[in-house]
Amino acid sequence: MNTEQTVSTALAALALGSVFTFDDLVGAMQDRRQRTLRVVELSDLGDRDGLCAVWLITESEDLVLHAHSDSVLHRQQFVLHEFAHMFLGHGEGGECLVEEVLLPDIPPHTRGLLLRRQDLDSDSEIAAEYLADQLAAAIRGSAFAESRYSEIFG
Repeated sequence: MNTEQTVSTALAALALGSVFTFDDLVGAMQDRRQRTLRVVELSDLGDRDGLCAVWLITESEDLVLHAHSDSVLHRQQFVLHEFAHMFLGHGEGGECLVEEVLLPDIPPHTRGLLLRRQDLDSDSEIAAEYLADQLAAAIRGSAFAESRYSEIFG
């Protein structure tokens, strides 16, 4: 897999241009997937749990749960990584349904496989992190452009 080509194609398919806001991205994701997208922080999660974020799919919405971080950029990266998995189609056909994840009768080993990034060197994890980086750069570019506009034009 050519990660750079895959990510470039995905960015072009977003049709948002080279800079956009987080809200623009959420709107594009909802349009593409034809469902609501909700992002929720789980303040009880942290690095000790080995879980940064997880993408869950219910019958009516996509749900991204993420751990707390004191860094806004770090939290954003958790979420953008999960968005990247959605956009790259990494869960297609093998989605984690929320009912399967949250029911207590699922063996712990299975829950661990579902909720943790086990293979950080896999093609899908590398592509998702690279796309998340590109999305973050575009969002930062948007914020910079807006602030520069205000500085120049008031």
